[in-house]
Amino acid sequence: MARKLPLDTLTDLARTQTDDAARRLGALQSAQLSSSQKLDLLLQYRQDYYDQLHALMNTGLPTAKWRNYQAFLGTLDGAIEQQRAIVAQAASRLDHGRADWQHHKRRLNSFDTLAERVRRQEMLAQAKREQRDSDERSARKFFDRAANPPL
Repeated sequence: MARKLPLDTLTDLARTQTDDAARRLGALQSAQLSSSQKLDLLLQYRQDYYDQLHALMNTGLPTAKWRNYQAFLGTLDGAIEQQRAIVAQAASRLDHGRADWQHHKRRLNSFDTLAERVRRQEMLAQAKREQRDSDERSARKFFDRAANPPL
């Protein structure tokens, strides 16, 4: 069983931080998608309402009803502008979340690379020790046979 390197603790911590950043990024992506869908819904609703107003204006529309439509369209326009601001804010948060995840991912990759390098060096050192031990055993057997020839 390979022994645990001190670097493994840092790698485990970096992996946890990367996983946490990935979860946050997923939540930010969901929030951004949701806010974009709400904006699309508001825009579609405004277009439908606007089309309805034009259809009623062609058949004749009392002034009071026209004012109500105009007031409601103004309210919808305000809601659309608010939603656009929310979408922009969500996109900005998503960009920051993506940069945070990339930072943690690069850090994790660096630790993984270092740990792999250390393991490879340890394996080479172990192989050299085993080869030296094998050479010493072979040399002892040779000298033992030379000192005590078979009869």
